[in-house]
Amino acid sequence: MPNTLARMRWCLAVAMGLAAGVVLAQQPVDRDALLDSPNAEWLTYGGDYAETHYSPLDQINDSNVERLGLAWEWEIAGTAGNLESTPLVRDGVIYATGTWSNVFAIDARTGEQIWRWDPGIVRSRADGGPSVCCGPVNRGLAMYGDKVFAGLLDGRLVALNRATGLVDWAVQTTPLGLDYSITGAPRVVNDKVVIGNSGAEFGVRGYVTAYDAETGEQLWRFHTVPGNPADGFESEAMERAAETWSGEWWIVGGGGTVWDGYAFDPEENLLYIGTGNGSPWSRAIRSPEGGDNLYLSSIVAVDADTGEMRWYYQTTPGDDWDYTAVQPLMLLDLEIDGRERQVIVKAPKNGFFYVIDRTSGAFISAQPFSDDVTWATGIDQETGRPIENPDARYDAESTGVWVSPGPGGAHNWHPMSYNPDTGLVYFPAGSSNFFYSVDAEFEYEPGGFNTGVPFGRGAAGDDRPPRPELRGPRGGVVLAWDPVTNSEVWRVERNGTSGGTLSTAGNLVFRPGDSRIWAHDAGTGEALWSGYLGSSFATPVAYELDGRQYIVVEVNGSGPGFGRGGFGGEEDGPMVPARMVALVLDGEPLPDPPPPADDEDSGGDG
Repeated sequence: MPNTLARMRWCLAVAMGLAAGVVLAQQPVDRDALLDSPNAEWLTYGGDYAETHYSPLDQINDSNVERLGLAWEWEIAGTAGNLESTPLVRDGVIYATGTWSNVFAIDARTGEQIWRWDPGIVRSRADGGPSVCCGPVNRGLAMYGDKVFAGLLDGRLVALNRATGLVDWAVQTTPLGLDYSITGAPRVVNDKVVIGNSGAEFGVRGYVTAYDAETGEQLWRFHTVPGNPADGFESEAMERAAETWSGEWWIVGGGGTVWDGYAFDPEENLLYIGTGNGSPWSRAIRSPEGGDNLYLSSIVAVDADTGEMRWYYQTTPGDDWDYTAVQPLMLLDLEIDGRERQVIVKAPKNGFFYVIDRTSGAFISAQPFSDDVTWATGIDQETGRPIENPDARYDAESTGVWVSPGPGGAHNWHPMSYNPDTGLVYFPAGSSNFFYSVDAEFEYEPGGFNTGVPFGRGAAGDDRPPRPELRGPRGGVVLAWDPVTNSEVWRVERNGTSGGTLSTAGNLVFRPGDSRIWAHDAGTGEALWSGYLGSSFATPVAYELDGRQYIVVEVNGSGPGFGRGGFGGEEDGPMVPARMVALVLDGEPLPDPPPPADDEDSGGDG
């Protein structure tokens, strides 16, 4: 239940909204709206249930995009750390999240704040705050009826009134006192709010839960990895999975957290989820006799009404390298080899682009999209299993091995988009490697970073071989990928990591790079326009109001206190506030970038 301080914040949010005169009439978001999202709005994380991040708006197009300018900007206060939220837009209001699970609503015409809700997350681990591996990030909201739904860093799922920001209901989705957290955006399917969790590195067991959107009542839960066999199994799926594990994996939880990656097929009534890495990373510790360790690093299809598993496809059997498969999922209808196929596509950390039949889970194809993939030489096109490089595995007897990609992956959480006119999927990709070896002194420590893999040269020993040279560009690329032929069509180099891509009917792809937002010709990749935003940023969306199309995106702050973790670290450079930025045709000019530094390695938007 909310505490007194939180209640005061809610009341303040309402008072601020009423005083501003911008608490607007709200039309409920029903199932029909989610099934056929209005062109002018953005009602769910991916823009539609297929998660295409595509807008059918074309007022801003390849012939006039050079006229883009600033419509308005709004400062996002108290947001040290990376912003990763994809906004929602309904009835002229933008809803989004900041770091530390802050939620806000702003007027989509003017950028004025309507309300802001701070859940009061304890920010210190020492004081009982959540354990988080990668900063206090949050990727966004879900919307249904008169509510928006947020997953909070402390494991709660909260329903807020869209007009006022008042809490309607809240449930604790994770065990109190354990190292679970939530960083992903919920989804709404069939009157249910679905949410997973994070925390595999700290030693937890992954699962996805569905709650009644109106009341918050728990309706079903699907665990992604088996628990202690002595306690019995929740389902036949967990009983089958346990046969692929060994040892006492449940002591450290097993992992498999679903911290991102969902899609929904209403015709099949299937909810698709991507599952995470093992806990610990090292299979030699987690499951000492080997095994595939189902359902780690998998795409899993479950019945949206019951949570019962229909099928699965495992991208990295027996994951040894933190190759999560929670990266964005996308549903497409394609003609492949003269046959109409309903597919699900994915570009996970392990560096292969997968095309899978979404009705049956049957493997169709997979090809490498990264310039640097050494853990496997390919995917067997008959069985769908990886052709592993035998030298990529490491155990307690080996000295370790350099493997590509590294734990950051060839593609991470960053949304990818699809353009039905070009038939291409657009997503950022990168190259990395990491020295994997078994931590001989590993002992499970609640609250600790339980990877089973030492970090740093000293931990690995002075005899560690030199790091191999990478073939891919240092800053990474944005790829245009043909899912029918499973091949690259074009690429552009980018400087540093940032948000994902947005595709529009204006023959445009918006993408990040070098602290700029770029617009490319969707067919050829030609750069048509760029605007300097001053920092890295999240993923843009498009909406239309009063006959004007907008592009809106959250932009990270920079300077002291805006470190990656958001725990008050220091960074060089001037203070730039985090903010929401909206662009329109013939808006105000964006600022010029600062002159380049003398150091050739400075700059970037990573």
